[in-house]
Amino acid sequence: QVQLVESGGGSVQTGGSLRLACEASVYTSNVVCMAWLRRAPGKEREVVARIGSGTPTIYTDSVKGRFTLSQDNAKKTLYLQMNNLKPEDTGMYYCAAHEGICYSTRAYVYNFSGQGTQVTVSS
Repeated sequence: QVQLVESGGGSVQTGGSLRLACEASVYTSNVVCMAWLRRAPGKEREVVARIGSGTPTIYTDSVKGRFTLSQDNAKKTLYLQMNNLKPEDTGMYYCAAHEGICYSTRAYVYNFSGQGTQVTVSS
């Protein structure tokens, strides 16, 4: 079982920055793949970035060079630093996880997720 609690969303103007945080509690396994998912208005959830032990950190093309994923293992916290935000980054952001090593960039494989935090970028 994995419990995830997100924080850090908000409203910014184009070009602004936000940092999302996800505090994770892992009960059954220490090997997890963690990700930030995004549901933009009218679109399906997509994997924005993922990180896992032994696998490279992956970003979706639209955020490469602007978003950075990092972890603080001591605090069991996952961060998503978002810079140079654009209106198309608007959406609900979910911290998500599945047990085991990372193997897919499909959103549906992440069977644990938090309640989400809203990010709104205005032009």
